[in-house]
Amino acid sequence: MLLSVSLWRATTNRKSLRYFATEARNSLSSPIFNETSTPVTSAIEVLDNVSKYNAYVNAYIDVADSEVVLDQAKEAAARWKAGKPKSSLDGAVLGYKMNFCTKEMRTTCSSTMLDNFQAPYTATAIELLQEAGAITGGKLNMDEFGMGSHNVFSNTGPSRNPHGILGRPVELLDVADGRSAGGSSGGSAAAVASNMCFAAMGSDTGGSVRLPASYCGIVGFKPSYGQISRWGLVAYASSLDTVGMLTKTVDDAKLIYDIVSKEDLKDSTCLTQRQRDKIAKVMTPVEPQPGDTRPLSGIRIGIPQEFNIAELSPNTKALWKRGIRVLKENGATVVPVSLPNTKLAVGAYMTIGTAEASSNLQRYDGVRYGHQSEEKDEKDALYANTRSEGFGKEVKRRILLGTYVLTSGSFDNFFLRAQKIRQMIRNDFDRMFARPNVITGSLPIADIDSRHEGAHPRVHALLTPVAVTTAPKLADVVGDHIDPTNAYLDDILTIPASLAGLPAMSVPFGLCAEDGFPMGLQVISQYGDEEMIFKVGKVLEERGQKRT
Repeated sequence: MLLSVSLWRATTNRKSLRYFATEARNSLSSPIFNETSTPVTSAIEVLDNVSKYNAYVNAYIDVADSEVVLDQAKEAAARWKAGKPKSSLDGAVLGYKMNFCTKEMRTTCSSTMLDNFQAPYTATAIELLQEAGAITGGKLNMDEFGMGSHNVFSNTGPSRNPHGILGRPVELLDVADGRSAGGSSGGSAAAVASNMCFAAMGSDTGGSVRLPASYCGIVGFKPSYGQISRWGLVAYASSLDTVGMLTKTVDDAKLIYDIVSKEDLKDSTCLTQRQRDKIAKVMTPVEPQPGDTRPLSGIRIGIPQEFNIAELSPNTKALWKRGIRVLKENGATVVPVSLPNTKLAVGAYMTIGTAEASSNLQRYDGVRYGHQSEEKDEKDALYANTRSEGFGKEVKRRILLGTYVLTSGSFDNFFLRAQKIRQMIRNDFDRMFARPNVITGSLPIADIDSRHEGAHPRVHALLTPVAVTTAPKLADVVGDHIDPTNAYLDDILTIPASLAGLPAMSVPFGLCAEDGFPMGLQVISQYGDEEMIFKVGKVLEERGQKRT
């Protein structure tokens, strides 16, 4: 049974150091725990918030046993007291998206197809966090198999944006007036934003970590493809899926990234240590301008003109302009850049993503595991009935699209062409960045510049919006009357980085003056240059608490 507010207040009258992102930012560099905020007090606060708000937010599908959580928190507190914590994360309560395999709890992917599936192993990323002392708070809601932008395609119902609910009486929360938490990692973002966990792990295929983070006012980080093992992450589109994290601060994201970014021989797409060492040699710190002590001195930031699309709301454009101004004030040189193939990104992404989804999801046949239909009256009907009953409408739509794309008559015109466009988008990014792409073997910068006289100086990072608007009302994104192609366009600003496999982060940068909901900016850097993301993101974070 979850602990009540009264028990928490009886246990301690001190607040934890970490707060919902838009309420307090005065402890960005503080440690997670100290003598006034212990793993036990933080765990109690987390459990209390789950008890109060999860019925409305619908972030958790399965919640860990409260006694187990508290016992583990007490053990972590003892280690901290003895000066022997497992890591800086020891004792923090984390939530995991429902597509991460865990031995302790179900892994349903928010689908009827896997409603009772219990994985026999735990995902590598989760194992690394558990070894570091992280406490499992539960498994979090998502769009079915990661397919969606608003967490509305879940067999347990949509997650709701928790912005502004902390401290309000639960009976005053109107379910009908709820807003989108984003997708597909909507449950992960909502849990972090409502203090139902210290941080959460999600997966990002085309923006599934960054878009929810922007909507909910927290940090969403997608590292370079291959930096974190995907072993144990249920596949949607294997060449795009990336393990990501949702946190309250940039420092928290870096803390978790440093723990989980490790070589894993079980995942053939995970970078080897040799590749990591090679990347590290190239990504040396940028030298600041002589005498300039500002944090971004010497760093060049590109503003891609193709991201200034007609769909951007006036508030989003104002946010972007303020972000540019902040970077300049902190020493960065800001230059316009062009990524001419960005307009082709959404079509290429949907073609590749649906094709890979069709291939990955063919394993769900109702024979080996998962849902099995009771309709067995025909010889060949078991497979068809099982998949018709087990998959939701969005998953079935993407399977059909992907199957068509992979047919002999369409393969060259659609799938092969999409792969060529993907390479063109990678090349666009490589031509813009001051550092070479070690994995793709992009040309040295001197060679590139010599071929393009008069070109702008190469940049170290890009700054773009994350979403065209703030979080929409659920009523505007749910229902048969909604055109699914409109939902695909919600990821238009996050898809290019996913196609190129680049690291990208959504950083909360204020509240919209019109509706008061959070808005974020996106930082993108060259493959393997996560440190640049953290550096620029930290500056934006510290200056981001202002209404736009």
